[in-house]
Parts: sequence; C-alpha cells; structure tokens
Amino acid sequence: MSEENTNGVAPAEANNGPAFTIEKIYVKDVSFESPNSPTIFNENVQPDLQLNLNQKVQRLSDTAFEVVLGVTLTCKAGDKTAYVAEVEQAGVFGLIGLEPQAIDVLLGTQCPNILFPYVRSMVSDLIQAGGFPPFYLQPINFEGLYAETLRQRQQQADGASLADSEPAGNA
Repeated sequence: MSEENTNGVAPAEANNGPAFTIEKIYVKDVSFESPNSPTIFNENVQPDLQLNLNQKVQRLSDTAFEVVLGVTLTCKAGDKTAYVAEVEQAGVFGLIGLEPQAIDVLLGTQCPNILFPYVRSMVSDLIQAGGFPPFYLQPINFEGLYAETLRQRQQQADGASLADSEPAGNA
C-alpha cells in the first residue's frame, strides 16, 4: 500500500461537500491624484472627506466568481481638491456545492469582508505617500449593507408585481 503526503489536507475529490475558497487576491486598479500640490499643503482649513464604496461581482465559471471592492476617497480643502485615492481590490473565490441563496450571501458579505483590510491598507499607504496624514477607513458592516440590498430588491420586486397586477385603465 502506497502512502501519499497530503500535508494534512484531504484530496479535493474526497471532499464532495460545499466549499468556499479564496483562489486569488489582487489589486485590479489603483490611482492617487493630488492636483493642487504643493500649494494645498499650506491650506489651513478643515478637510472635507467623501467616501464612495462599490462592489462588483462577475461569474468566471460555474464555481468561480470575481468580486471587486472599490473605494474612492476624495478630500477637499475648501474649494480645492487635496487628493483623490481610488482602489479596486479584487479576489477570485471558489464556491462549490452551495445553493444560489448561500452563494449570494457569501458574495455580498464574506467576500467584501475578506477584501476590505487590503483596501484599507492600500488607501492609507497611498494617502501617506502623497504627503498627507494617513487615513484609516473605519470598519464597514457588509452584512448590514447586504440586508439593505435585499430590502431594496424586495421593494423593486413588489413594485414590479404591483404594476403588473394593476388594471390598464377603464375603457
């Protein structure tokens, strides 16, 4: 009988149950602009920060999905732009043997939770490299955002079914 070294991991074909795997994590796009430097460093006004967060999901195969977590942070000093930092952090995730609802939940909650620390670090590093004090993104409740997305989907579905069931008009 031959013995194979699997380093404590069962062969893939032996595991027929549901699986969630991280296949790859990478930076998809990154940008930093400081259009008013170096004069902006002399401004003595309270900075105004605007954060834009987005998420894109693309099916790559029956069991693989790319999730991209995008953050754009714009800092203004008065009417001048101090900086704009944009990061798109991506990951390829394997989702095997899961129901569509479970896949939707994982793509909407766990995947962005996994990507967020990378985004936070990259944004902070970019801003600091641009000559500004580092900015640390606060934790984001992706479960709450996902719940809000489900609520909006339900409202849209209710609105569509209500519009379909209303009479077309009196003749």
